[in-house]
Amino acid sequence: MSSKLDQLKTMTTVVADTGDIDAIAQWRPRDATTNPSLLLKAAASDAYRPMLDKAVAFARKQGGTDAEQLGLATDMLAVLAGREILGLIPGVVSTEVDARLSFDTGATLERARRLIEFYDQQGVDTSRVLIKIASTWEGIRAAEQLEQEGIHCNLTLLFSFVQAVACAQAGATLISPFVGRILDWHLAASGRDSFPAEEDPGVQSVARIYNYYKASGFDTVVMGASFRNTGEIEMLAGCDRLTISPALLQELQDDNGTLSRQLNPEMATTADAPGRIGEKQFRWDSNEDAMATEKLADGIRRFAADQVELESRVRQLATTAA
Repeated sequence: MSSKLDQLKTMTTVVADTGDIDAIAQWRPRDATTNPSLLLKAAASDAYRPMLDKAVAFARKQGGTDAEQLGLATDMLAVLAGREILGLIPGVVSTEVDARLSFDTGATLERARRLIEFYDQQGVDTSRVLIKIASTWEGIRAAEQLEQEGIHCNLTLLFSFVQAVACAQAGATLISPFVGRILDWHLAASGRDSFPAEEDPGVQSVARIYNYYKASGFDTVVMGASFRNTGEIEMLAGCDRLTISPALLQELQDDNGTLSRQLNPEMATTADAPGRIGEKQFRWDSNEDAMATEKLADGIRRFAADQVELESRVRQLATTAA
């Protein structure tokens, strides 16, 4: 019997949830996704030092204030990392817009276009790049505009059905519903230690979104993310894509049990029939979902904090190199 990882790859596109060049080279996924937290970890490795040096030199050459140079340097670092990753995989890489812009449509558009410009300057086929944006109302509106411009988007930090509907209606290329963080909230709220995999609230959320998309004819790709255990992954076998950490990839590789398909577009049905989602409904439905509201805010804060820490490391490097 082949490993569960090999079986999973026959029904789902496996994405590496890491910015570690060595891990990506080892696992050879089709796609890769990064975020400020992953880049922060990766930036401590020797493999990233040449990219850091190049990013700092690039920003210094552009001039501007210290804050402007830091923004340029961290964006260029993300692009250089993305270019390196694309040399190891056949598919696409996701690069995230600064989370501090999550409630500013105009600034998100500006930053996304800059990232794509940087990729183009580095000789990268920009059709292989997804711009990651938090699934706020403002972020979804930015993604809608970017998609019309031919810039493909990955809407992340997605925790609720209304977010998923709004993303699909905006024409987003891909969404990243966070399975494990939904589970975390429900464990804390219920006082339970665990849920059976089939009752996992994060799994149920992604399955509902997947079935709604397929039954309704939306092209937006569903990519489950933020897994806490392999049981969650197995219950979503058949999902369009799953982005999985190296540790869980290893567990799946070491398991030779049988993996059954759980999600299938041909079997998809839904009882959901929402109309066009406007801003008032989006904000009300989000407000009514305590889990989604809390986890979205928490996720933005965490990514923003890691962005600040990444800038701090870049500043230290720039000071040392000066």
